[in-house]
Amino acid sequence: MANNIIYLNGINGADGEYLMPELTINQISRLAQGDKLETAHFEELKARHEAAEPSFGVAYGIDPEDLSQAGWGVVFAHGIDPSIREAISPLLMHRQGQAGDLYKEYSGPEGYRPQDSARVWLARPPRNKGPGPADPKKVPYYLLIVGDPETIPFRFQYELDVNYAVGRIHFDAIADYEQYARSVIAAETAAKSQAPRRAVFFGVKNQADRATELSADCLVKPLAEAVDGSKPASWTVETINPDSATKEKLTSLLVSDEPLSLLFTASHGMGFPKGDKRQFGHQGALLCQNWPGPLKHRGAISSDLYFSADNLSVDACLSGLIAFHFACYGAGTPRWDDYAHQDNQRGEIAEKAFIAGLVKKELSLPNGGALAVVGHIERAWTYSFQWPGAGEQRVVFQSTLEALMAGNRLGAAMEYFGMKYADLAVGLNNELEDIKFGKVPDDLALGSLWTAHNDSRSYVIIGDPAVRLK
Repeated sequence: MANNIIYLNGINGADGEYLMPELTINQISRLAQGDKLETAHFEELKARHEAAEPSFGVAYGIDPEDLSQAGWGVVFAHGIDPSIREAISPLLMHRQGQAGDLYKEYSGPEGYRPQDSARVWLARPPRNKGPGPADPKKVPYYLLIVGDPETIPFRFQYELDVNYAVGRIHFDAIADYEQYARSVIAAETAAKSQAPRRAVFFGVKNQADRATELSADCLVKPLAEAVDGSKPASWTVETINPDSATKEKLTSLLVSDEPLSLLFTASHGMGFPKGDKRQFGHQGALLCQNWPGPLKHRGAISSDLYFSADNLSVDACLSGLIAFHFACYGAGTPRWDDYAHQDNQRGEIAEKAFIAGLVKKELSLPNGGALAVVGHIERAWTYSFQWPGAGEQRVVFQSTLEALMAGNRLGAAMEYFGMKYADLAVGLNNELEDIKFGKVPDDLALGSLWTAHNDSRSYVIIGDPAVRLK
């Protein structure tokens, strides 16, 4: 962000324009004043924010790295195809062996029901769980949602993620569920390798493009340097120069004989209008350095310029990898727009909510898929790593990556994002409450809090939240 102008990382593939134009703080403030937080969800966030000690979402004294203490559960939609449960049954048995009595399956009447909020679902018997940190004797800390985001909405995942380590899987074919289960088990049961763990940072910096200039210079480069300075001895850290951050380079990284353990990318994410035949397959694809930028390019974006599921070879092996994609729609797309409220109406982005095609393929490769992918639902903003008056802010990203490199489970490592979400939600609610009772809106405070709040909640895990880099 610069001079109170807000940028986001997304390009419309149909016309080559930005998914949303640069917005001023004043414009965002006007949008935010039509928004409100659901009361029960706010109270949960407030309790998390005001906790005397950071709990990482789980009750005091419970080790989140030990599944026999923290528990592991799976949440199915009511009426899900039983063949999906059968396809991932090896993973379920694997986790049951680790979690013991704290392993839970929620299906049928105990599964997700249409219109459930996290609060309603948690309170329903036999769970009987009220607000507060996870109590694994009632509900496991690690929860894997199995189902598409139209059937089990992203909002349910956001709410549940406040005090639980939540991930999700959804694939188009039963065979992909089977393959994902095999990949996780194979990575976790493989003999310990003596080769160094390898982390790669891939940041695009397109010409005359402020959004990727900021993400390359203020996020990727300093983040890689910080992680490199604190990494365990068993790790190597490599940063791809932005000029070399091409589609060809990313392709070579993902088919290399030198395995990756951690991949962090930052780029524009591709977006397409509702009804465009490319939307479900290519939305969230990564626009690479091949794009010459907004001054030199006109018209629709060719698929030659971005990396999509079509470009990930079925011969690739991503076994043991955790990837993090900072990009608009990098993890998935909601049906309804979270930002452009007009006359209390929300625009429809897509015919239905869906997981990004690239992510689904990364997890289901036949030679070994990734353990998980962390990415963004909706559009990603510079508020993720900058703050008005305070400058660059990378501690959430850095803490999460360092926790992963130290061997922590992904869901626990992602709690830093949950803390930020709770912090911003409390600030936003208080600001809106004051305005309701007569305070003159502070455009900078309100616009920043509203956008950053929606941005922070949208980082999700696609995959099992209990995976970790061995």
